[in-house]
Amino acid sequence: MDKSSPSPAIALKRPLAPDTIVVPALSVLLLLCAWQKWLPIDLTEAFGFATGAICVWLITKENIWNWPIGLANNIFFAMLFWRTRLYADFGLQGVYFAFGVWGWWQWLHGGEGRSKLQVSRTRRTEWIGIAVFLVLGTWGLRELLLRVNGSAPFLDALTTVICLAAQYLLCRKRIENWWLWITADLIYVPLYSSKHLPLTAVLYAGFIVLCILGLKRWKRELK
Repeated sequence: MDKSSPSPAIALKRPLAPDTIVVPALSVLLLLCAWQKWLPIDLTEAFGFATGAICVWLITKENIWNWPIGLANNIFFAMLFWRTRLYADFGLQGVYFAFGVWGWWQWLHGGEGRSKLQVSRTRRTEWIGIAVFLVLGTWGLRELLLRVNGSAPFLDALTTVICLAAQYLLCRKRIENWWLWITADLIYVPLYSSKHLPLTAVLYAGFIVLCILGLKRWKRELK
């Protein structure tokens, strides 16, 4: 037996990470407050917050259950964004749903010989494709959003294409997906605040913290 590896008894004694307690507890508490109307929080936004936080938290742990919870999150946010006329973000949820089904399969069978997918780095050809997509996608989507009277056409378009690129990398378990999510979230926080979605803005600020945590955990897995 390798002496450098910890025994099962030692592994069991490791303390729980703070996020293991904080994220689920805050999500349940928020849903309770919205359900009982203890706080002036829209129930749809609260469900979006809870499922989103738990989904990203599970991703940092490479837990396969992030995918079904993420699919539920797409539905809640689609309802929310339609009401606020963030049409690109609304449409993005449908694409996320399709990506979620594909990513679920990829994580289970996307490795060599249809084995479990492992964390890896983004290939050069993927970066070239992403760069072209970011430029052309932002320009094209902005023009479309101007025609349908979107409330924030450029920022809505930019964050949408960044998130699509990040979602692709996430489905393929590329570690650089975290950097794209952080970039998008830094734009989303002030955008949602300006649209009077304070809870969603707080959620995306929390996503930044979870993305940093996920980046650190995936780096250890990559090594």
